[in-house]
Amino acid sequence: MIVNRHDPERVFDLDLVRCTENAALAAWKHFGKGDKNLADFAAADAMRGMFQLIDCKAVVRIGEGRKDKAPGIFTGERIGSWRDGSIPAAVAVDPIDGTTLTARGLNGAISVLALSTCESPDGDPTDLFPAIPSHYMEKIAVGPMVADSDVCVKLDAPLEANLSIIAGQLRKRLRDLVVVVLDRPRHESIIENIRGIGCRIRLIPDGDVAAAIAPSLPNSGIDAYVGIGGSPEAVLSAAAIKCLGGQQLCRMWPKDAAERRQLTESGCSDDDFRRAWSVEMMAPGNHLIFSATGISDSPMLRGIQYVGGHCVTHSVLMRARNRTVRLIEAFHDLSRKTMRLHSTGREASL
Repeated sequence: MIVNRHDPERVFDLDLVRCTENAALAAWKHFGKGDKNLADFAAADAMRGMFQLIDCKAVVRIGEGRKDKAPGIFTGERIGSWRDGSIPAAVAVDPIDGTTLTARGLNGAISVLALSTCESPDGDPTDLFPAIPSHYMEKIAVGPMVADSDVCVKLDAPLEANLSIIAGQLRKRLRDLVVVVLDRPRHESIIENIRGIGCRIRLIPDGDVAAAIAPSLPNSGIDAYVGIGGSPEAVLSAAAIKCLGGQQLCRMWPKDAAERRQLTESGCSDDDFRRAWSVEMMAPGNHLIFSATGISDSPMLRGIQYVGGHCVTHSVLMRARNRTVRLIEAFHDLSRKTMRLHSTGREASL
């Protein structure tokens, strides 16, 4: 029998921080060592192991696709204790957002997850966190001051018009705006356009979850995120942006004619290709928690540090219901710290 709790996410919110902490700590062992698959396996193993101790019936709605011998936490997987009476939940997860960054020892890598419980105890968690069928989406993300304005940014609006709206709401000059863009060949025209408008650009090699969230964070130094990035990452960032009161608009972006044809054959209509997905559409409901831990420094979180026999992690825990944001600095005593690994079912030392 499932107990009807008024605030079910409080049952395990701090345990979710432990999930991202452990994944980040496990990934850090492989930071800068050139093997992204090994780092991804270690992070997924630690996160999955911690989930075994959490009293929920969670279904992974946004995860990694199954590939031969590829590590990860996969879409459709069941995680949590799955005991009678456990809380049903949907999970969006990426043990490492920025595996290449981690392998190469670069800034911008985080461990991240979002969890949403049903409004009613007998609800279906598969109704939460929609799975976007395209690999990529067009995106624009802005913070609360812009999201709450009467004049809204739009995906179909010219970039200059959107940036002018952002500058006006932030009371900044256009030339003082800082826009994050993934450093990809597909963004050459966007980069040229932004520079032509006179705005500053922060190019990043990977890690667009943290980049999309950054405009909604106070004192991040980022005013907007623009470009084309992964669809799973769009859902993950939407969960955090909702907790912060910002906005992210996204639209499916088939990377070529073959993918568009495949999407059409699978049932996507012209309306589906034109649809603009908002934060509320991607992360519905109020029983929503977001947790992330920095692996390396990013606009969102500081990375892992070693200080006097301790490993220091920096995490953020957010809840959508009251838009509560907790910044958590944790000191892990290396002589005592252990983490549960799914592969062994046992505690392992750092």
